[in-house]
Amino acid sequence: MTVRFEWRTSLCAADFPAAAYEALRLRVMDHTPFNALAWMSASEQALTAGERLHVLLGWQGPELVLCLPLVASIERFGGLPFRVLHHLGYPLADRLALLACLDTADMRQALIEIRRRLPHALLQLNELCEPPDASALGGWMNQSSTSERRLACRVPVHLISEADRQEVSGDPRYKLRRARKRIAACGAQVRRITPDATTMGPLLKTLGEVEAVSWKGDEGVGIFADDRRRQWMDRAFTALAARNLVRVVVLELDGRCISYRLGLLEQGRLYDYNLAFLPQYADLGSGRVLLEEWIRWGLDDHWRWIDASRVSLENSSHQLHERMTGQMEHWRWSFYSWRPGGLALGLALRVWQRFKPMLQQWRARRAAAADTPAPVAAPAPVSGPKPPAATDRLMEGKHATPSHSQR
Repeated sequence: MTVRFEWRTSLCAADFPAAAYEALRLRVMDHTPFNALAWMSASEQALTAGERLHVLLGWQGPELVLCLPLVASIERFGGLPFRVLHHLGYPLADRLALLACLDTADMRQALIEIRRRLPHALLQLNELCEPPDASALGGWMNQSSTSERRLACRVPVHLISEADRQEVSGDPRYKLRRARKRIAACGAQVRRITPDATTMGPLLKTLGEVEAVSWKGDEGVGIFADDRRRQWMDRAFTALAARNLVRVVVLELDGRCISYRLGLLEQGRLYDYNLAFLPQYADLGSGRVLLEEWIRWGLDDHWRWIDASRVSLENSSHQLHERMTGQMEHWRWSFYSWRPGGLALGLALRVWQRFKPMLQQWRARRAAAADTPAPVAAPAPVSGPKPPAATDRLMEGKHATPSHSQR
């Protein structure tokens, strides 16, 4: 059946097909709470003056088979302005599924519709979980002047099982025991919270106050970092709490929240979205105790998975790495158009991809040289042949293989 494409400019409009959207979302097996219309609508309301929303819908008869909400904005690369498209929710949506039930040919037509309606240099889709069949977006790569499919992160996940009723083994056991002793000594208590639409707002205010004085607040990287993000989180979590999708575990001392973990629950999977703690209680080790509480809560309520939601690609310090039973990959897809801006950015990307390995090797050699102690000249003998000059000794060790460190 032929796909009919339609453009909308808002997800919040009264005539938006919300029921059809939800039916499509549920058909896509790897959908997440960040695909929920509640989250998407809050993301739309958080757009700035320089951002415009364009929603591409695809219909097969009465059935919605595609919903792709794209935000158009101007971004600068090398000081030059380029028009860029991102999936709505970027950068605070930790994991997204592409809401599309189309074959390769129809997806190719969707890209043509996007280019016709929204001329751009770059179309980038971040934090997409890998679908069982990536051929649809693979067709977009073939239609682009330059394209890139890049791993964004590997998220640790924990499959909840009856074994979790036993104490964890190894080094995490002793870390958890020490943390529990410290918490018990100061009199703090762990509490589970399932907020609703009326209690979510006051709770977010409390969590925001904790984050504001934590290292995330100091560096301005938290989910409550500015007014725009605070309003975004308030709308999104209030709407999701109304659907019973929000879970919070907090550590309280004398009725005051000193540490928390905030999560979203759907399809038996808990997404560990955000955490923070008061700096004066950093030595308690509360994060590990609250993570254990997630697992125990999951056992009580029959959850299947605990996910880290999102982590850094390299050097991740998320405590779920100690308990993980698997990993989930997030990917970033970048499609550069055939317009002059897309050609220029694509060329810059290819040059960088060639230059980056050489830069990494140079940095590794430089770091290895800095770590190598300088040779110490031996005292000159009273008699005998003259010792080699320092430069000669350096040349003798010049071809030693340096240790290689990857970025």
